[in-house]
Amino acid sequence: MFVPFLAMHIPDGFLSVPVAVLGWLLVIALVGFALRKTRGTLDDRQIPLMGILAAFVFAAQMINFPVAGGTSGHLLGGALVAILLGPWAAVLVMTAVIAVQGLLFQDGGLLAMGFNIVNMGIVSTFVGYAAYRWVHRTLGGTPRAQIAGAAVGAWLGVGIAALATAVELAVSGTSPLGIVLPAMLGVHAIIGIGEALITVGALAFIRQTRPDLIQAPARADAKGAGWIAVGLLIALLVVLISPLADPNPDGLERVAEDHGFAELAQDPSYEILPDYTVPFLENEALTTIAAGVIGVAVVAGISYGVARATGRRPDSAASDRASHTL
Repeated sequence: MFVPFLAMHIPDGFLSVPVAVLGWLLVIALVGFALRKTRGTLDDRQIPLMGILAAFVFAAQMINFPVAGGTSGHLLGGALVAILLGPWAAVLVMTAVIAVQGLLFQDGGLLAMGFNIVNMGIVSTFVGYAAYRWVHRTLGGTPRAQIAGAAVGAWLGVGIAALATAVELAVSGTSPLGIVLPAMLGVHAIIGIGEALITVGALAFIRQTRPDLIQAPARADAKGAGWIAVGLLIALLVVLISPLADPNPDGLERVAEDHGFAELAQDPSYEILPDYTVPFLENEALTTIAAGVIGVAVVAGISYGVARATGRRPDSAASDRASHTL
C-alpha cells in the first residue's frame, strides 16, 4: 500500500520520556504565548488566511519529492506561513497541522508530539522568518530581495529543525551526536533545497495573483470570498496528486534505518486514519485522497476557529477606526 512519509515526525520510542516531557512543556508555554501575542491582532485578511495556509501546508506535506540516495522530502512550510502571517500566527497554524497529523493520522508519536511541534512548527518557523527578514532588509527590501530571503529562510529553517532533532535524539541516548548530527544535516540540506524552491514558487504565485496578501495588513484589500475559495481549491488539488508522491523513506526515517535505531519506533496506541488512509476504502489512490480531504477540512477548520477566537473583534476594529479620526 502507498504510505506517505512525512519529514522529521519523530515516532514514540525515539525520545526518552524526560526529553519528550520537556518537549510538551515547551509547547504548552510557547503556544500559550503565541495565543497571547495574536489575541486581538488578527484582522479580516489574516483570519481566513490562517485556515487556507493550514490547509495548503497539510496538503503539501503529503507530496514527497525524491532526493539523493533513495530518500524523499517535502515542504515543512513554517517559513512560508511566517512570511505571510508573522511568526506567532504561524506557530498556531503549524501546531494545528502537526497536532492533527499525530492525533488523527498517527503520524508521529503522541509523547513525541511536543518536540515534533517545537522542531517543525516553532524552530523552523522562527529561524526561517528571522533569516528571511535579515536577507530582505540587507538586499534593500525589493521583490527580488523578498524571494532571496524566502529561499534562505526556508532552507535554513529545515536545517536548524534537523539539528534540533539530532540533539534531542542524542540526549535521549538513541544515537550518538557525532553520528546522528552529520547524517541529519546532510540529508536535510538537500531536502531544504526543495523547501526553498516550493516556498519561492508559492510566494511568486501569490505576488502575481494576490499581492495584497503579502503586503502590510493596513494596505491589504482582501475583501470578498473568492480568494478564500481559490486557496482552498488549490489545497484540494494538491491532495488529488498526493498518490503520486515519492514512497521512499523521509530524511529522519532514512537516518534511522542507516544507523540502526529504526526498530525503536513504537506502534501507535490507536488508529483512526492510519498512514493517511480511510480504513473502509480499499483503492490505494482513493483512500489517500479521501484521507487528505478530511485532513484539509479539519486543519482549516481548527486554524480558522482559533483565528476567529483570538482575532480582532469588530467592535475593537470600529473603535480603532474612530480613534484614528479624532
